[in-house]
Amino acid sequence: MNTTRLYAATDAQGQILDPAQLGKALPVHRQLRPRLPADEAGYLTTLARVCADGGRIELALQGDQVVGVALYRIYENTYEGRRLYIDDLVTDEAHRSQGVGSLLLARCEAIAYAAGCRFLTLDSGTHRTDAHRFYFREGMVINAFHFTRELD
Repeated sequence: MNTTRLYAATDAQGQILDPAQLGKALPVHRQLRPRLPADEAGYLTTLARVCADGGRIELALQGDQVVGVALYRIYENTYEGRRLYIDDLVTDEAHRSQGVGSLLLARCEAIAYAAGCRFLTLDSGTHRTDAHRFYFREGMVINAFHFTRELD
């Protein structure tokens, strides 16, 4: 049985700690975000920009294999105050329903508490019904609609 351990892939300032380790997250991360660059160099460049803008990354590892990714940020807004927002939470398809997502979500919650956040939030695509069942099991609720318009 593989033990899952968590690894902070970025420091408090958003610097990527070990690019080679984070690069191993690419195939898992693209399962959720297929628009991410398919090559490791492009992926790392994209994540460096995201993290320079406030993003932070936690990885779930089994041995040296990345089995889950959480990308989050902490900020304050007028709606909820200080919050931890999860941009991406994905478990490798071969490792779903094994506690990886729960472990990553719990880590994000612990980080939120430590940072004085009042809320833990995320958006989930309307078609991701399996993910919705997971979020409901984890005690999350739907309290808003997210609207978007793609800009040309």
